[in-house]
Amino acid sequence: MDKRQQKQPLYYDMNQVCREYLDYFQRVQQSGPTQIGAITRVVKAFGIYLQESKVKLTSLNIEHVDGFLVVFNASYAKTTRRLYRSYLRCFLRYLYNERNLIKQNLADLLIGPPMFAKSKPPQFLRPHEVQKLFKHLPHFTACELRTYAQVHLAYFLGLRPIEISRITLDDIFFSKGLLNVKNRKNNCPLQLPIPEDTLKAIAAYLVGGRPKNLGRTLFLIFWPNPTPMSAGLVAQYLTKALRDAELPGTAYWLRHTFAQNMLESGASIFEIKEMLGHDSIESTRQYLSIHTSLMRKVLFDETV
Repeated sequence: MDKRQQKQPLYYDMNQVCREYLDYFQRVQQSGPTQIGAITRVVKAFGIYLQESKVKLTSLNIEHVDGFLVVFNASYAKTTRRLYRSYLRCFLRYLYNERNLIKQNLADLLIGPPMFAKSKPPQFLRPHEVQKLFKHLPHFTACELRTYAQVHLAYFLGLRPIEISRITLDDIFFSKGLLNVKNRKNNCPLQLPIPEDTLKAIAAYLVGGRPKNLGRTLFLIFWPNPTPMSAGLVAQYLTKALRDAELPGTAYWLRHTFAQNMLESGASIFEIKEMLGHDSIESTRQYLSIHTSLMRKVLFDETV
């Protein structure tokens, strides 16, 4: 049985937990008396705060930690607040990794205000905007059928414009509903399931839009001669589709929205990393800097 599945008591003697942590820290880090004194100040104050607030360790969350820091750090200078956050972060990591006293690794959630200030504003489509996009997305002419299929691939599979431009007829398995994405940024090919509506969009383009051509590239330009579309041209048409629906953003907003949808559906950060084709978890975390509450609630709560 995993140690995190073992039954734990509801309450702990916080004074005892704090003493054991200080012993552990001094033994492992071999810190001097000045640092130990500062750590003792933070850890004991945190323990008192939890006891007075009647917060169980088993139900500790980031809001409790934030609440403590608002009170504890109020009178300290910026550099001191940063240092005390670091000490508290180490204590939270100890509670999770070494003692299994809390359910989540809250250390990664403890981020200072300067980092929040750097968060980019949301760059994805809200549900009503997605509905508006598809409602105003025509699919009658050959060019419209091509764009319609590309929007599906960007929104439902999270593909980059360059990945869309490189799809060949041999990459699509209609009977199995699968797409081989071979040329990825991280050089890790992946086989993705294709939603039924996306399959229909591709089929409609093949039947009513794609020029007759001996080449195997899926998406072609129509004039002057049928040749493969560039990534830049794919991005241009995706952005135009948004503009025509009177929506903000660029082609990459569709990819952002795909990631957002995965988050809200409960996918783990590792699953999102694989689907987006990132080299590392850190790239995915940076890519998914959406807004503070969602980032804390879903992204960093995942155990990879």
